[in-house]
Amino acid sequence: MDTTKTHDHSCSDEKGHDHSHGHSHSHGKSPVVLFFTGLAIFIVAFFINEGSLVQNILFVSAMLLSGYHIILEGIVDTISESKEQKKFIPNVHILMTLAAFGATIIGNYEEGALLIIIFAAAHFLEEYAEGRSKREITNLLKMNPTEARLIQADGSVKTVDVATLKIGDKLQVLNGDQIATDGTILSGRTSIDESSINGESIPREKTVGDEVFGSTINGNGAFTMEVTKDSSDTVFAKILQLVNQSQSNLSKTATKIQKLEPYYVTIVLILVPIFIAAGPFVFNWTWNESFYRGMVFLISASPCALAASAVPATLSGISNLAKRGVLFKGGSFLANLATIKSVAFDKTGTLTKGKPSVTDFYFLSDTAQLTEQKCIDLIVAMEKTANHPLANAILAKFKAGTELTLTVENEIGKGLVTEYLGDTYQIGKPEIFSLVNTKINAHNEQYAKEGKTVVYFAKNNEVIGLIAMMDVPNENAKTVISYLKSQGIHTTMITGDAELTGQAVGRQIGIDEVVGNVLPENKAAIIKDQQARFGNVAMLGDGVNDAPALVTADIGVAMGDGTDIAIDVADAVLMQNDLTKFSYAHKVSKRLDRVVWQNIIFSMFIVVLLITLNILGKMDITIGVIAHEGSTLLVILNGLRLLIPSKE
Repeated sequence: MDTTKTHDHSCSDEKGHDHSHGHSHSHGKSPVVLFFTGLAIFIVAFFINEGSLVQNILFVSAMLLSGYHIILEGIVDTISESKEQKKFIPNVHILMTLAAFGATIIGNYEEGALLIIIFAAAHFLEEYAEGRSKREITNLLKMNPTEARLIQADGSVKTVDVATLKIGDKLQVLNGDQIATDGTILSGRTSIDESSINGESIPREKTVGDEVFGSTINGNGAFTMEVTKDSSDTVFAKILQLVNQSQSNLSKTATKIQKLEPYYVTIVLILVPIFIAAGPFVFNWTWNESFYRGMVFLISASPCALAASAVPATLSGISNLAKRGVLFKGGSFLANLATIKSVAFDKTGTLTKGKPSVTDFYFLSDTAQLTEQKCIDLIVAMEKTANHPLANAILAKFKAGTELTLTVENEIGKGLVTEYLGDTYQIGKPEIFSLVNTKINAHNEQYAKEGKTVVYFAKNNEVIGLIAMMDVPNENAKTVISYLKSQGIHTTMITGDAELTGQAVGRQIGIDEVVGNVLPENKAAIIKDQQARFGNVAMLGDGVNDAPALVTADIGVAMGDGTDIAIDVADAVLMQNDLTKFSYAHKVSKRLDRVVWQNIIFSMFIVVLLITLNILGKMDITIGVIAHEGSTLLVILNGLRLLIPSKE
């Protein structure tokens, strides 16, 4: 995994993120103020007598003011980097500084100022791309909770600092409050704006037992909650950690460009004096013209557009996705997503909803004494006393026509047993019953083939009905699998469930391969096998048992409702558990790859074209400045297109 830190990316030296745009940031807003002051002076200079001393002084002043931070970074950073590395490490700012001063020396004051002004404008534009990326990921950073209403032992409420809260503390949350930290609701009902966490604009209804997240905004209701996480471990805190990771980890292409830059700049600095010295002998130029052509060569050969080819585009892609609830921990992961050949999915909670739902039911009862509704009334009354996922699924499906109050026993080997009007009723696994009607058996066999879990309902030990349940597919799973197939990407489901159950879900969503009966420790081995068979592999999962596989995969993607450990080790997080966001991220990754290569090819074409025209004597310094810096602006703007939502 590529974790090379970035630096100032607008035609700049690339080193460490802390130094990113170092001078700009350390001097606050002064570079921006000076830039616009210089720009104003540059414009005023055009109204002064052409070629006059006053006009030339204004052009030089404009160059020094607008390019203050460019010149400073060019000279100071080159010196400090060279000392630190114990070898000459120039940056592209030094090329721009030399070119501007060179143009001034030969009397092209206007061109020297124009060069610096356009270059500085490109520099600020790229800073905007980086700042936009950070703002999207931390859109509520300025609203990070600082206070909470703590309910004390005597029932009184005291406003305290969030940092002092402990797990188990009880808080009061009034309407309109920002929720201080993660926890669960103890009493009350409300709707909560969770857009800071999941990107979803529609508020979520919450009631007793539901989870709430720090930094989210409470609606009209009031509630009390219990703190479940330390403030440093909240979901919002983890999102903030992603900010720095995403800013300091860029694509391999961007990193290669950064590493090549000092070498490229050094070669240009060596070639320029050779070019000037060779001009009179090779091209029969005068020394004056040769120096002029040398300055045009210096401008033309500078890799500004190349240096800006990947970084703004990558940060714009990260920003685009962050706004839609997909958090990437770095540009390298987003860039690599376009190269995946296979995607492995954990089944439960990723491809499926993660909890069983009733899919089918069948009752033999057709007498007046025991209608289907009477069976349902009995089943609902019995399951209300149970506390397990299957009971919850049954209660979610069936509603009692008549509320019954029963005494129910949960007997080992028998399931739920109750007495009603002199008869014994029982709910349990098919294996514990011997008196089974052939119709019931036929239904059971059919449902078992479909990977469903079946429970029987019996009266006086004779089975009179059955209910089939399964963990049904996520509503978006089929769409996403279809998209991946259209891209030629192999899809695999990994599940600890029986092969039959996995195959049943796999058939519903159209997945290529199902691997069932997988132990947690074997998931990573399956990922390695996929890598050997197909190439780069992405893994999507949500549980602790998925963590080794998420780490092993080339791109690990955690579902946002998953466990902390899965989110911690993954390379990206789908905050809303919305699988369609994964296919959207893949589209953005492919767009990013296209845009970066467009930029690289275009920037190098411009360099070659300008150098060729310069040698042929068809280029003057003004056209060189405009063409070169214009190409840099075009490359950055092309990268910023990734801020626009994908319509593919």
